[in-house]
Amino acid sequence: MLGHFEPRPGGGAAISLDDAQISILRSLAVQLLELIGPGPGTGGPDGSADPLDALFAEGPSEPPADPALARLFPDAYVDPAAPPPEDGDAAARRAAEEARAASAEFRRFTENDLRARKRDDALAVVRSLDAVAAGAAVAGDHGVVLELDTEASRRWLGTLNDLRLAIGTRLEVSDEDDGGELLRLPDSDPRKPMAVAYFWLGELQETLVGTLMA
Repeated sequence: MLGHFEPRPGGGAAISLDDAQISILRSLAVQLLELIGPGPGTGGPDGSADPLDALFAEGPSEPPADPALARLFPDAYVDPAAPPPEDGDAAARRAAEEARAASAEFRRFTENDLRARKRDDALAVVRSLDAVAAGAAVAGDHGVVLELDTEASRRWLGTLNDLRLAIGTRLEVSDEDDGGELLRLPDSDPRKPMAVAYFWLGELQETLVGTLMA
């Protein structure tokens, strides 16, 4: 079970992780939190968020400039891979403009909530790893078992998916490409550690999905 999810009695999933694996996963989850960024605003003098402000705050209308963030928060109605309308095709241009406007409106009212959910999921992953870190340091290579209930498993699955999307974007892995060529990178290639993490996260995601569907 070391490094792979298995069913947990009563629902959820369990995985045995050693100290190094916990450290890597925690570092990746923290980097994801930094990428997603803080909430849309702060309220009181203690810096805490004002729930009323958060409730009525509108999000951005334009996609993020960072390609990794744009992959995590894609346009709802615009296909970034679609070619631009040809010159003289007024109907296609009008349709493209309407799609962009609809995407902007959708993003304005949904992105803050989506960011909050992704942030909460990644934070839950960090906290669950912190809870077993001390035990893993003692267990060494034998690993310590991290047990997740159904809700925690869902949060883990969301964060694993977000991490793979973000890392895949940095590695320029497209939706049509499985990134297989990255397996052949020499150890001297600076992308190699990121590629190894990308494929390991894919294995974790696959075993977690299989566990939850069992």
